[in-house]
Parts: sequence; C-alpha cells; structure tokens
Amino acid sequence: MIQRRVFLLAAMATAAGTVRLVQAGTNEVRISAKKFEFNPAEVRLKVGQPVVLVLTSEDRIHGFKVPDLGLRAEIVPGQETRVALTPDKTGQIVFFCDVFCGDGHEEMGGTLIVEA
Repeated sequence: MIQRRVFLLAAMATAAGTVRLVQAGTNEVRISAKKFEFNPAEVRLKVGQPVVLVLTSEDRIHGFKVPDLGLRAEIVPGQETRVALTPDKTGQIVFFCDVFCGDGHEEMGGTLIVEA
C-alpha cells in the first residue's frame, strides 16, 4: 500500500511539474493569500534545506508562480496546496499571483530570500 502511494506521488510529480516528493523532517512555511497580498510576503529560507510551502487562500482562487524555480500552483479556498523545494543557491527569488483577482492584482507578490 505504501509503495503504491509513493509511486502515485512520483507519477503526479512528474505529470504536474509543480509537486515534488518531500523528505522526512522537512520544514514547513505557511503562506496565506487574499485579494492583493500574500502573508508573509517575505520568506527566509536556507540554501540546501528542503522546505514545504503550505499555501492557503482566505477568499478566492489565487495562483502561486515562481518563474526562477519553474514552480506554479493554484491556491484554492478551504484547501492546502503544498509545494516542496530545496533552494540550491542564495539570493532573492520573486513569487507572485498569476490568477487575476481585480484591481491591485499586479501588486500581489513576494520574495523568497535564500541565505547561506
């Protein structure tokens, strides 16, 4: 049964391109989205440390796009969207909502700050 789940997760990760397998002991960072903002809008990560971003929406469907990492996910109200990543270099990485949510949408973004 466990092997089936791991296979299913691996197949989904390959198909979706935004879901990745998570190592045991991985840190989680919660980010909530609501019209025109992410909270927190600045997230500090450590290079080489796996992390799962747990994304939630307070009001409507939002997008979560990180072009520099090739990540894209939808955030649906009432559900958690989990995005796993392991930063491999230091620096600032921009993320933003790519689902139009009204006037002010273009300002909806944030930064992943990856430190040594």
